[in-house]
Amino acid sequence: MSEQQDISAQAQTIVLRDDERQRCEVWTRVMGYHRPMASFNTGKKGEFHERTYFTERSCQVSLAA
Repeated sequence: MSEQQDISAQAQTIVLRDDERQRCEVWTRVMGYHRPMASFNTGKKGEFHERTYFTERSCQVSLAA
């Protein structure tokens, strides 16, 4: 198989019927342990959607003494 055929084979879209689909279970870490969101009550689900995500930068270490 040529590289062009390989790329076009990867680019094809997979189409599933509704009866072939499966629910995706979302888990999150709460108070040091992991729990599925499906077990959350209404208030906890609201808190999850209001979370702010950030990326922590690495610190710069200076070797000057």
